[in-house]
Amino acid sequence: MKKMLVAGLFVVLALSLGMAPPQALAKEYKIKIGGGPTGGTFNAFASGMAAYVPKVDANIACTAVGSGGSVANVRRVNAKESDLGLSYGGDLWLGANGKLPKDTRKYDNVRIIGFLYGAPAQLVVRADSGIKSAKDLAGKRVAVGNAGSGAAASCERFFRHLGTWDKMKRQFLGYSKAAQNFLDRKLDAFWVLVGYPNRSIIEANSRAEITLLNVGNDAKESGFFKAMPFYQPTEIPAGTYKDVPACSTFQDATFLTVNKDISADLVYKLMTILWSQKGMREMTTRKKTFKTMTMENNFKGAPIPLHPGAVKFWEEKGVKVADNLKP
Repeated sequence: MKKMLVAGLFVVLALSLGMAPPQALAKEYKIKIGGGPTGGTFNAFASGMAAYVPKVDANIACTAVGSGGSVANVRRVNAKESDLGLSYGGDLWLGANGKLPKDTRKYDNVRIIGFLYGAPAQLVVRADSGIKSAKDLAGKRVAVGNAGSGAAASCERFFRHLGTWDKMKRQFLGYSKAAQNFLDRKLDAFWVLVGYPNRSIIEANSRAEITLLNVGNDAKESGFFKAMPFYQPTEIPAGTYKDVPACSTFQDATFLTVNKDISADLVYKLMTILWSQKGMREMTTRKKTFKTMTMENNFKGAPIPLHPGAVKFWEEKGVKVADNLKP
């Protein structure tokens, strides 16, 4: 009884001094962040976040988890196999509405935290191949991205719309493997959906004369933008890759997402770390692609609702969150 009384007096004294018992000082969190294939931008962000966040807050332990990419992350975050993940807006919208390819399940447990970067489609061929248009790839060997990835999903949507998906000799390969096979002349073309400049394309360009097909022209002429309104036309500037001219294309937006049941306090903590001036600068040092992860870009183009912790964060920053994007 005497020991209990002393312990009680200690707690009262600690509280009176503005202190809290040790176990109440902080709650430890352990989170998994879904990245993507080796060599991809998703992995660069997930790894960078996993390394940086614990340096700022030692009570948040982070692990970057490889995955097939965007679509795989939609499924994993939905099922709580990953707490957070990177996914493209198109896959998020299609998943939430039960419209992913050959998958009518609704993945509606995923919420958005914020916008990271735009991911343009880049279709690489040899400059002397004679291939001038995406339609010319019928009968050709094409790497379309890892199975389950956002790249592969976007590639299928685009080429199915053109009517050539089933006419190509498709190979489901990640970017690094695709670039190597391309250089070994085992492929006629390879597709990536990622911020530029991309490392796998730089590698291909260093050992072969390449060009990028103007898929934006094919998309516009075929009505692709009307069929898939979450894609937007864009251009890759000349000189992005050495001696490669400007290229018209289309892009999806990349978002950092989280399962809807993750603590709002944790999401808010993560955002105060990542969207601080130091946090945004740190992510940019990991890859220049992340320079568009800004307060101004906040959650622009979000096709599904935000997490409550994200709503709190953005509204505190003076950003209006539309009612349809609130949980």
